Amino acid sequence: MRAAVLTGPGKIEIVGAPVPQPVRGQVRIRLQGCGVCASNLTPWAGPDWMKFPSAPGALGHEGWGIVDAVGDGVELIRAGDRVAMLSDHAYAEYDIADASQIVKLPESLRAMDLPLEPFGCAFNIFRRSDIQEGQTVAIVGIGFLGAILVKLACNAGARVVAISRRDESLALARDMGAAETIPMDDHGQIIERVRALTESALCDRVTEAVGKQWPLDLSAELTREGGRLVIAGYHQDGPRQVNMQLWNWRGFDVVNAHERDPTASIRGMCEAVQAIEAGTIDQSMLITHRYPLQQLGEALNATRDKPDGFVKAVVVMA
Repeated sequence: MRAAVLTGPGKIEIVGAPVPQPVRGQVRIRLQGCGVCASNLTPWAGPDWMKFPSAPGALGHEGWGIVDAVGDGVELIRAGDRVAMLSDHAYAEYDIADASQIVKLPESLRAMDLPLEPFGCAFNIFRRSDIQEGQTVAIVGIGFLGAILVKLACNAGARVVAISRRDESLALARDMGAAETIPMDDHGQIIERVRALTESALCDRVTEAVGKQWPLDLSAELTREGGRLVIAGYHQDGPRQVNMQLWNWRGFDVVNAHERDPTASIRGMCEAVQAIEAGTIDQSMLITHRYPLQQLGEALNATRDKPDGFVKAVVVMA
């Protein structure tokens, strides 16, 4: 099979690799595509801890495709089923996954590119945010994840304030239902704007969806006393410092919304399928760039550099 291998910082080769074989309880998927996750960007840049070359297909974890083989003991999944899954070598033509970590895709979504894993992340973050009707909710960072969270919070009856760097990201947030949008440029001005919008009460819920120090600091300052700060950004580039004096004084809850329980991840993915099928989430607004596998490097660069109109990229195997 063809598989992508990272050979050095910013370097990818497409190589021939053995097709993986499912063991008991596993299935093999002939991949149709895989989403490109921003968490790939740090390994792509080549930090000291990254080992090159990578395993074939490594870093790809947002795959979908057609089941073409099942291991012993698998009863509810058959060859020919179109599925999304939890796996970690999906920048390739084939990958394997445990049968318990598979979500079947309905026929109505057959024509869609569907990197379901990150959609599921958004639903899990939303559930852990405990957003209620009538609350004021700030989403800091409007990319793929932040845009979905805006939509879900608006659907729950919250008043959403979207804060992001790019004008087109703020436009996307408005399309998703945000009541207010604020450019993420001046720290003090953002806080004063939110104070004015909330009669100085600040926000009941704040979700940080960037993964950098400044947005984390900003998000804490926007969270009201007794509110909830939800950390959805992936902080993989080093340690963080927090203003514990502020956190203590405000007495807000802090939720690390990253799931590591596969059961919870599958639950979120199933909820996402239902929402996409019902039209609650419009996948076409979020998957904006499509690349063949051999252009994975370009897809990663686009994820980093965010060209005009960019929200999320996928690579496809055909």
